[in-house]
Amino acid sequence: MGLSSTMPASEGVQFCIFDLKRGQHEGQELDKILFFYPADCPFMTQLSVIGLSEGLITFTRIFSPEAACEVIEAERHSHVFHEAEADIWMVMVVDKNKEAEAIWRIGALQRVLKEVHSLFVMFHGSVRSLLEKEPSGELVRSHLYFFITDYLTDFLSGKKLQLPFFRDCLKERGTVQMLTVGRDAAIDVESLVKVLESSCPGSSSCNSLIMFQDLLVSTTLSPDDTLSLFTYAVLRLTPRVLSSGTNSWSYLRKSHAASHVTGSILGNFTSSAEDIYGSRDTSPVGNAQRYYVPRPLQRGKWSKGKDGFLVADIWGTEMGQLSAATATVWLQQMEERRYLRVYQHNNLTVILLIPYSSMMNGEQGLSIVKQQILENAAVKIIKVEEKLTRGWGGENAYHVAGYRYLLFDSDRNISRASPPVKVTTLTKDSLLALSKLREEVDLEKHRAKQDEPGRENDLEICIRAKNNAWVIARLTRGKELYMVLEKANETLLYATDAVDKFSNRYCDGALSLD
Repeated sequence: MGLSSTMPASEGVQFCIFDLKRGQHEGQELDKILFFYPADCPFMTQLSVIGLSEGLITFTRIFSPEAACEVIEAERHSHVFHEAEADIWMVMVVDKNKEAEAIWRIGALQRVLKEVHSLFVMFHGSVRSLLEKEPSGELVRSHLYFFITDYLTDFLSGKKLQLPFFRDCLKERGTVQMLTVGRDAAIDVESLVKVLESSCPGSSSCNSLIMFQDLLVSTTLSPDDTLSLFTYAVLRLTPRVLSSGTNSWSYLRKSHAASHVTGSILGNFTSSAEDIYGSRDTSPVGNAQRYYVPRPLQRGKWSKGKDGFLVADIWGTEMGQLSAATATVWLQQMEERRYLRVYQHNNLTVILLIPYSSMMNGEQGLSIVKQQILENAAVKIIKVEEKLTRGWGGENAYHVAGYRYLLFDSDRNISRASPPVKVTTLTKDSLLALSKLREEVDLEKHRAKQDEPGRENDLEICIRAKNNAWVIARLTRGKELYMVLEKANETLLYATDAVDKFSNRYCDGALSLD
């Protein structure tokens, strides 16, 4: 299922999801298409894109049967692949544009594919499980259609999709940003977490994730589940999102046009979808009469109640109930579904995950848990928020004078970077040079992974850009540092010394190559 033709298309971008197990017989080729953007592409064009992608996947397996195809560079296009599940492929085809503003980094595009899939699984389960539940594909197509439609609205800038490009090279999508917490505040956070864990009835224990503004403070989830829930919170739950009506990442963009056109996009797509997909009866219009499709990524659906808990009406209603049903998520590590309850006090967001199986009375049982939190944890939440606010240095808290940097821990999927407002002071030449450097580092990491799996190689690259800025990459012991020094001495020794000083002062020497 594709996006409606009323969705403004970004020239030269195609995005599809297909199942290699389906449509293997003549006349059934359309069955393998689960999602396609843009939808106004004729079916023959859609089949051509997917057929080419399938051919490239099959061809590359001849030479690399153990490693899935990740990218194919053609003369005029880049084909970015992600095998999200066994035989379920996500492919993005991007035109190569001579305009410098349209320079993409393949690794960043791959992270977009991985992110949308992980979010989809958290709310709806795997694509394969939905296909097994309803083999015709109508169920999964409708879920993918609404979910990815809502997801892509966050990339709209005016009437175009603004995918991650060279100006985003000092960001790392698919990572968690942590708040540095002092000892006293950490003790209070730990006490709060224990109270939250004991809020569940019986012998069950609740999991929690605590955020201050857009930064993670505490989590009792696995790294993968933490990343997915953190990503969703930044997109739809943080105080900044609720107050501005946009996600916490898109406010960094220079243009806010996306938030102004979303309503018309999502309000008009159903009629076009019916026209395009009516022949296969897979449109959301027809399927909506058969089952309810939750849309957790819809904008503006979450709001804060008078009691501090966030509410949304995007999950329908419980059987026999008039009130909106509580959101649920799927935790991959525990392999179980949990109720999602969110409490917010000023800048502090507390996300509570309650075992689905422990709530025998459904919403009635959740109301009891909610009351326990208000009685037992509310005072602690206020105390923690006050301490974190007093210790918070503002949006420039992690700025380091003279440096523009991205620090990334690949083992824990944690990153820290220069504030966006500081990154905007860099020249275009510096950002282009860093983007190209990161592309080279990605290729080198990929080669090393294939040649010697499991081995971590130290790497340092220093490049003098044409505007005389130093662009630096240093990788060691699972950590990656990318840096731009625009007002630096001309010597290479100065540049490497600046990196060492940064590592010793802000990273406890973790990036030292000695």
